[in-house]
Amino acid sequence: MRKDKKQVIGDEIGDAQIKLFLDFEPVDATSPSLHKLIKAYRGLRIDDFERFLVFFREAGYDLDGKDAHGNDFIALVKDQRNAEEYIALINKARG
Repeated sequence: MRKDKKQVIGDEIGDAQIKLFLDFEPVDATSPSLHKLIKAYRGLRIDDFERFLVFFREAGYDLDGKDAHGNDFIALVKDQRNAEEYIALINKARG
């Protein structure tokens, strides 16, 4: 990294920035709900993802959305290194 560039790690992001992940729409047969969850999973830290889930549920999106192959969020991310905490949050949100 260049000396004149500040590395930003851990800065708080606001609710408005988190809610932007609700705006993503799929370009294939993936359900809009699943697409939004995957985008948030890829773009948010665990604490921010937890906050995102509150907005996601309030907006009426479905935690059980599937892609064209019938895979839900857990099926798509379960083999990834950091997925365990995110999956736990999904299961908690499902009740």
